Amino acid sequence: MEEEIGETLFHRTRKRLRPTREAEVFLPEAIRIVSAIDGIPEIFAQNRAESVAPLRILCLPRIDLGLVIPTLALLDAETRNQRYKVVVCPRREFSRRLRHGQFDVGVSTLPVPVEGLQTHFLTRAPLKVMLPQNHPLAQRDVLSPSDLSKERYIALEEHTIVRTTVDRALAAAGATLNLSHEVSSSEVAHRFVRNGMGFTFADPSALPPEISDEIALIPWSLGASIELAYFLPQVSRPHENRDTFLKLLKDVCKDRYGQAHS
Repeated sequence: MEEEIGETLFHRTRKRLRPTREAEVFLPEAIRIVSAIDGIPEIFAQNRAESVAPLRILCLPRIDLGLVIPTLALLDAETRNQRYKVVVCPRREFSRRLRHGQFDVGVSTLPVPVEGLQTHFLTRAPLKVMLPQNHPLAQRDVLSPSDLSKERYIALEEHTIVRTTVDRALAAAGATLNLSHEVSSSEVAHRFVRNGMGFTFADPSALPPEISDEIALIPWSLGASIELAYFLPQVSRPHENRDTFLKLLKDVCKDRYGQAHS
């Protein structure tokens, strides 16, 4: 291969091979090519069975419950024979997995470092204060940082989107909160709240339905929000139901948040 392309891909020292810069640049494309080759048997198997190609959706945790699953339920009601592949992955893997052409649509919060993808802003999701249903502050119409200053704050880890958004809003207002617990996932934070261990911030559409009767969601006076977007790989022939899925996704966003970017 090196002779054909006229580039050196490995430094050869004794019995070791080290990739050159050219090899590292070529690696993402090589992965895409190998992935495409690996998918050839599946393509022919689908053709033999005359089956419908699955609509492949990649999304972050929580977005699956709040947006993707409700959208697919609507789509399934319209196209009963459509098959689906839904993969939920952490943010650090999102752009890599979508960029390699293994999915038709990606749905994520912003920002996401992506190259070679079409990025489409979807909507802004306001964060709300989550409290136990029986908490005295659960009856308020809105809560300010001063209202929460003596309450136990359940924070997500630093560098998560929700934590970064909350910290930025607090810094702009010159306010602080009493950080008591720090957890790595929203699911853990939500259950801490349900168990009466403090309050946290949450996107209402991402809540597990089994705890909805045990918690209260109150608007926050600082009005912090996270941005949602969908991503499309550059393909010559998009999936036949991709655009219908995107239309329904926007409808779900409008229903959840009262707005959706068209």
